[in-house]
Amino acid sequence: MIVVIDFGSQYNQLIARRVREQKVYCQIEPPDIEIKQLQDLNPEGIILSGGPASIYEKNSPKVSEAIFDLGIPVLGICYGMQFMVHALGGNVSKAHKREYGFARLRIQNPDPLMEGIEESARCWMSHGDAITELPEGFVTTAVTENTAMAAVADYKRQFYGLQFHPEVEHTPGGKQMLKNFLFSVCGCTAGWTMKSFAKNAVAEIRNAVGDKQVILGLSGGVDSSVAAMLIHQAIGRQLTCIFVDNGLLRQDEGARLKKLFGQHLKMNIDYVNAGKQFTDALKGVTDPEKKRKIIGKVFMDVFEAEARKIKDAEFLAQGTLYPDIIESQSAFGGPTSIIKSHHNVGGLPKKMKLKLIEPLKFLFKDEVRKLGKTLGLPEELVWRQPFPGPGLAIRIIGEVTRKRLSVLRKVDAILLEEIRAAGYYKKVWQSFAVLLPIKSVGVMGDKRTYENIVALRAVTSVDAMTADWAKLPHKLLGTISNRIINEVNGVNRVVYDISSKPPSTIEWE
Repeated sequence: MIVVIDFGSQYNQLIARRVREQKVYCQIEPPDIEIKQLQDLNPEGIILSGGPASIYEKNSPKVSEAIFDLGIPVLGICYGMQFMVHALGGNVSKAHKREYGFARLRIQNPDPLMEGIEESARCWMSHGDAITELPEGFVTTAVTENTAMAAVADYKRQFYGLQFHPEVEHTPGGKQMLKNFLFSVCGCTAGWTMKSFAKNAVAEIRNAVGDKQVILGLSGGVDSSVAAMLIHQAIGRQLTCIFVDNGLLRQDEGARLKKLFGQHLKMNIDYVNAGKQFTDALKGVTDPEKKRKIIGKVFMDVFEAEARKIKDAEFLAQGTLYPDIIESQSAFGGPTSIIKSHHNVGGLPKKMKLKLIEPLKFLFKDEVRKLGKTLGLPEELVWRQPFPGPGLAIRIIGEVTRKRLSVLRKVDAILLEEIRAAGYYKKVWQSFAVLLPIKSVGVMGDKRTYENIVALRAVTSVDAMTADWAKLPHKLLGTISNRIINEVNGVNRVVYDISSKPPSTIEWE
């Protein structure tokens, strides 16, 4: 177990991923974590993340300096290194020259972290402050042309600092450095797998639920399906899954999922048709955040109504994932900035009557897929592309109406049919269509048309934290476009989104 202290770095999730790739569990905690809480977690090591602040600023984030008295190895990255140096009596000040991008790292002293790294290696810098004086017991282990103390160490106390970011791909030797910290310095063992995660999660769920009943919103997506399988293994018939047809689903999705769940998932499933409630509540609403909040509220209204029918229902289970948490709020109370609210996170009412169970909230999407395979989930569900909780409502820019939903469903069905036929369904992370709130002039059958524009979006990604637009073959895009324009009344133009994340997000709203 490794604890990462969140000082607000945009790369926090990458640190967690790099640690987990070595089959070592890691958890992100806020800087205000109590020392007793930290001790109770019993970590083998602590990683202090980077962050946008300067250590000498008045309200810069700080963790209790008592962490340096725990006898636990500490690795400080960028701001984390500066905090460690400052807390232990060194000095940090504004750098004469900022350093962003690639730099050439030159190793000067033997260092367990640098084992297996070339004496001159590339690294990725992103800082405007620099260390000018080291605390007692520290030595400089590596430098760059611009940074005299690019890596430092106190071997006796096992404190290490890196001014650059080892977690990013731009530092080729970074993975090895983190691996060295985990195993050579901290003495971790590579024992964290989805099998071990499932075993621990099942025990935790049983302990939390006791003899009470749990309700789970089953959307048919990977996240909710895996959560359902995991909770079902823990408490069996105490779990009731509710599939809400919110009227915002894809074409024939409700019927298809009902059949699939009936065949493969032997658990209590309650099907609720609430489409009118959702579409009525969304009437006249165009703001994307308001859409999400409204959908979250109606969703909970439906659930609480169903909960009253189930005796001893005390818990609501959700398939919330780690990226949902990171993007919806400061990571675990830390200073990471909010990007947008997610249906599973930001859309829930403050005075919710049901207690939450979120067994997947520390997992990334690819880890959830691995867990699904471990639990025996059907391939069709394991590899289903992500579909947002608010459904097509956030793929319709502007007001959501039944007519606009009908148009988008037909477009979406054609897109996915052609993506599957071309063998790209598993190659891309997500592929979907967006109905725009503008129209364009066209010509059909020698007549002028003025109809809707549809944007196609396909991205490649590992965990949805970053994504690149998919380079689909031009012939495939042409086929999709021709079919949409010819077969869907009300559309006369198709465009392709070639934005990456960041700076864009995957979904448009």
